[in-house]
Amino acid sequence: MAMEVTQVLLNAQSIDGNVRKHAEDTLRQFQEQNLPGFLVSLSGELASEDKPVDSRKLAGLILKNALDAKDESRKQELVQRWLSLDPVAKTQVKSCLLQTLSSLALDARSTATQVIAKVAGIELPQKQWPELIGSLLSNIHQVPTHVKQATLETLGYLCEEVSPQVVDQEQVNKILTAVVQGMNASEGNNDVRLAATIALYNALGFAQANFTNDMERDYIMRVVCETTMSPEVKIRQAAFECLVSIAAMYYEKLAPYIQDIYSITAKAVRGDEEPVALQAIEFWSTICDEETDILEENIGDSNGDSDIPCFYFIKQALPALIPLLLETLLKQEEDQDLDEGAWNIAMAGGTCLGLVARTVGDDIVPLVMPFIEENITKQDWRQREAASYAFGSILEGPSPDKLAPLVNHALPFMLSALVKDPNNHVKDTTAWTLGRMFEFLHSSIVGTPIINEGNCQQIITVLLQSMKDVPNVAEKACGALYFLAQGYEDVGLTSPLTPFFQEIVQSLLTVTRREDATESRLRTSAYETLNEVVRCSTDETAPLVLQLVSVIMMELHKCLEAQNLSSDEREKRSELIGLLCGCMQVIIQKLGSSEGTKYVFLQCSDQIMGLFFRVFAFRNATAHEEAMLAIGALAYVIGPDFAKYMPEFYKFLDMDLQNFEEYQVCAVTVGVVGDICRALEDKILPYCDGIMTQLLKNLSSDNLHRSVKPPLFSCIGDIALAIGDNFNKYLMYAMNTLQLAAEMYAHTSGFDDEMTEYINSLRNGILEAYSGIFQGFKNSSKSQLLIPYAPHILQFLDSIYMEKDMDEVVMKTAIGVLGDLADTLGSNAGSLIQQSLSSRDFLNECLTSEDHLIKESAEWAKLAITRAISV
Repeated sequence: MAMEVTQVLLNAQSIDGNVRKHAEDTLRQFQEQNLPGFLVSLSGELASEDKPVDSRKLAGLILKNALDAKDESRKQELVQRWLSLDPVAKTQVKSCLLQTLSSLALDARSTATQVIAKVAGIELPQKQWPELIGSLLSNIHQVPTHVKQATLETLGYLCEEVSPQVVDQEQVNKILTAVVQGMNASEGNNDVRLAATIALYNALGFAQANFTNDMERDYIMRVVCETTMSPEVKIRQAAFECLVSIAAMYYEKLAPYIQDIYSITAKAVRGDEEPVALQAIEFWSTICDEETDILEENIGDSNGDSDIPCFYFIKQALPALIPLLLETLLKQEEDQDLDEGAWNIAMAGGTCLGLVARTVGDDIVPLVMPFIEENITKQDWRQREAASYAFGSILEGPSPDKLAPLVNHALPFMLSALVKDPNNHVKDTTAWTLGRMFEFLHSSIVGTPIINEGNCQQIITVLLQSMKDVPNVAEKACGALYFLAQGYEDVGLTSPLTPFFQEIVQSLLTVTRREDATESRLRTSAYETLNEVVRCSTDETAPLVLQLVSVIMMELHKCLEAQNLSSDEREKRSELIGLLCGCMQVIIQKLGSSEGTKYVFLQCSDQIMGLFFRVFAFRNATAHEEAMLAIGALAYVIGPDFAKYMPEFYKFLDMDLQNFEEYQVCAVTVGVVGDICRALEDKILPYCDGIMTQLLKNLSSDNLHRSVKPPLFSCIGDIALAIGDNFNKYLMYAMNTLQLAAEMYAHTSGFDDEMTEYINSLRNGILEAYSGIFQGFKNSSKSQLLIPYAPHILQFLDSIYMEKDMDEVVMKTAIGVLGDLADTLGSNAGSLIQQSLSSRDFLNECLTSEDHLIKESAEWAKLAITRAISV
């Protein structure tokens, strides 16, 4: 049954392309013709000590890929394939894998640990391979340390693969005992200690019962805290990762240990190597996250009977924690501003300081201000930068009343530093801090305005000058201008920015054309800021926004015309096309919302659509998305006249509805179909056969990303609403699809919060489809065709009401559907609604809702139902 595969596996790693391809083909054929033999051969290769390490390692990797895949539907296929495999072959494979844990070759052992966990992930939930954990635990007492290390590593991976419900408590206790013993300082081998510490990190989710037992919890915590002092840096790092995970999972159990943990983390932050210090800071960031969540829940839960009380660890630690974090800000790296993925102690400390500010609010201010005042004018750039970073970090959390006087006092100094400080780091952080000031303290809701007639001009002058600085500083200056514009969004007829509008727009356009605009996200940031300046502008500047139309069209034209580009230049061009289409969308929405400026799009829509059509020739997801969104906006402005573009546009619409690979493009396109339905109404009819066929095909596909499904359902409602009773020809197919989906998503019991949220978005899509169909058939002689479907829809509404897990959005749509049903079917619906189990209770609950949108929908539904019943 097995076959000699050593040479083929070595050839599959050959540098000669032909040899490699021939070997890959041989392996593929063997797998297709005799899967059991193939897997047995690979596991035999992996277990065999006299085979070369390279062939063993690849054998293990192919085995692992035969059990698991990133794509969810492919993964399920592989799981089923393994489960239906010949039991004799499976036993042989598993026996070879366990044997490999004793191998002297590290690569072979390490690969086997992962493959065993993958098999366990498939078999343990099916109550198969019950002896696995027992045989792994018996290995722990083996004398050779490499066997012990590999076994602990396997237990760690196993805990990552299977859910805690699958392993019974007795086995969990044994796993934890073995793992914690392996971490003990008495364990002389560092590889074993490291494997045990990583295994505990993966096993913490299984330890719920153990953490409720004081003695067991004390033991685990003692060993973890001792392990943070191991002489080996990787072990210390892994132990702190365990502490971070414990903070997230078992916050409410930490009180007895928090004092010791503070001492351990402070020592690590001040004196340990960076990977360890970063995890020590992360512990406090995690505590902040937990406490913020609890406090937010308590605000929402007026009874204050939240499951977990807040212990205010952060508040109690403030006097010691704040100085510790402020010290970290002085440990910057020379070039951290230029590296997008940079992460170091100073950045982690500043991030944690920001989280502390959100957690404790005003209490942080007096502890941080002396540090800022002392360092902001120092000779050493590190001290000036740290002071500015500290200030920026505490601007979200404390009350505007507490911060506004400090910001007003500091603003002139910060503006001067942004222009005059000789150091780029300081300027970068100063611009970031100004952006935070404008984001959190400059809007119509803040009592004391920090921007007034006296300083507005200086602020704009400084920011525009700063936009000429090096890319990382200019990018932050754009960001500050973004929030400055956003703060004037609801200002009314006149904005303080109006006198500077032309100059701001011109400066931003100049930034987008800089030679170095692709560095530090500068060009992207400049366009995002331009979009925000346009979006928040007032009618006074509409003529200037009008001038932008031809400027952006010209830029887009130039971009599309560019020839002979390198692959790097082509990528940058695609990005720029996306930015220009995005900018065009904002301008269309801004000018199209007013009768006075709408006319410009009716005059130049041919040229605009011509440019957008050319964008679809580029195979770039972002460019397609942005062009689609801009076309959706344009259709909304032009209205029924958009029909003249449909013969050409439909080709691209159809193409992107089928784009499962780049599913965001597909999702955006589905939304744009809705926009076009609203613009064209029944003029979309000639294209509905194609669109409906594709929508129903997408809904039944397992290969389309799940996030696209909710808008697909809503889109069916948009089409029905647009074409009225012409929807009759699709009714049966659409209703069957909706009925199947409604049955599938009526219940959420047993799902976690994330899945429940997703199911609610699906329910909302289904209900929006029903709503569109009923409204489309209203006042039509064909409305009788809907009667057979009414009982099922009412049953769906009953089911989701009984589940008691609807969010506000679903509730509003659901009560709307009840009203639509009564409104369209009249007396035919009256008796059905009266017979429904929960319609009356549901209606009454919505009528007393504190959400005024739900209440409004319910009042309308009540009128419709009353009319239907009284007929």
